Amino acid sequence: MSQETNYKAELVGVFGHPVAENPTIVMQEAAFQALNLNWRYLTIEVYPQDLADAVKGLRAFNMRGINLTIPHKVEILKYLDEIAEDAKLMGAVNTVRREGDKLIGENTDGKGFLRALRDDARLNPAGKRAVILGAGGAARAITVELALAGAAQITVVNRSVERGQTLANLLKQKTPAAAEFVPWDDTYKIPTGTDILVNATSIGLFPEVTARPDIDYDSITAAMTVCDVIPNPPHTPFLKEAEARGATTLDGLGMLVYQGAIGFKMWTGLNAPIEVMRQALAQAFGQSV
Repeated sequence: MSQETNYKAELVGVFGHPVAENPTIVMQEAAFQALNLNWRYLTIEVYPQDLADAVKGLRAFNMRGINLTIPHKVEILKYLDEIAEDAKLMGAVNTVRREGDKLIGENTDGKGFLRALRDDARLNPAGKRAVILGAGGAARAITVELALAGAAQITVVNRSVERGQTLANLLKQKTPAAAEFVPWDDTYKIPTGTDILVNATSIGLFPEVTARPDIDYDSITAAMTVCDVIPNPPHTPFLKEAEARGATTLDGLGMLVYQGAIGFKMWTGLNAPIEVMRQALAQAFGQSV
C-alpha cells in the first residue's frame, strides 16, 4: 500500500423528517464524483426529539457539515457555535459547515436565488422593486437576501395576514429595504413598475403540476423577471404564463442547484461543477435540460 492511499471518506449529508424524498444527495454525489472526491452525502432520518443527539453524532463523526430540512431549520440554531448574520435575520439555518471545532450555521436558500438572478437572468436586484408571493421559509430567505442586496421595495403577498405582516415587519425593522404586506384575498394584480416577481409558495409542486397561483397573469409584463421556487417540475404553469407575456423567467431547479453549489463550496472549498449537478437533478426529476 502506498503512502498516498487514504480510505477515509469525508462525510456530509442532510437531517430531516421525513427525508426519504429529499433529492439533494443526487446532485452532491454527482459533484463529488465529477471532481474525484472521496466524499459521501448521507440522507439521515432524524426525529425532532433526537436532533440534539444527531448534532453530537455529527461532531463525534467529524462530519464536514450537514443540510437541514423540515422540521429542523429553526431548532438547529440552539446547537451551533456560530450563526451567520443573514441566517440570524431569517431565523433559520439550512446548511452547517465545520470550521475547526466550530459548527457554523448558514442559509443558502436565498443565496441560491440571488445567484440565479444575477448569473442566469443577468439582473442586479439593487434598486429594484420585488413582489413575493408567500411568506414561508423560502419567502423569508429570498426577501432577506433581496433586501441585503439593495432591493428598493419588497411587497409580501400572503393569505395569512399574521405571517405576511410578520415578514414585512422583519424586513422594515432589520434591513434597509422598504417593505409592505398586501393580503392575498382575491386574484392579485401585479403592480405596475414591478421588476421581480417570485412565487415562493408550493403551488404547482409535483404532483399538483397543473396548479398555479391566483394572480392576474395579464398584469405580468415583458419588463419583469418572473421566478418560481418549485424545482419539480421546473417548467411550471406559472412560468409558462409569464413566458407567454414575454417576461424573463427563472425556474426552481436552477435555484436548488445554486444553493447546493454554495453549500458544496462551503464544505469542500472547491467550486462546484454546476452543470453536472443540474443534469443529475433534472434526470432524477425525469426532466431534460
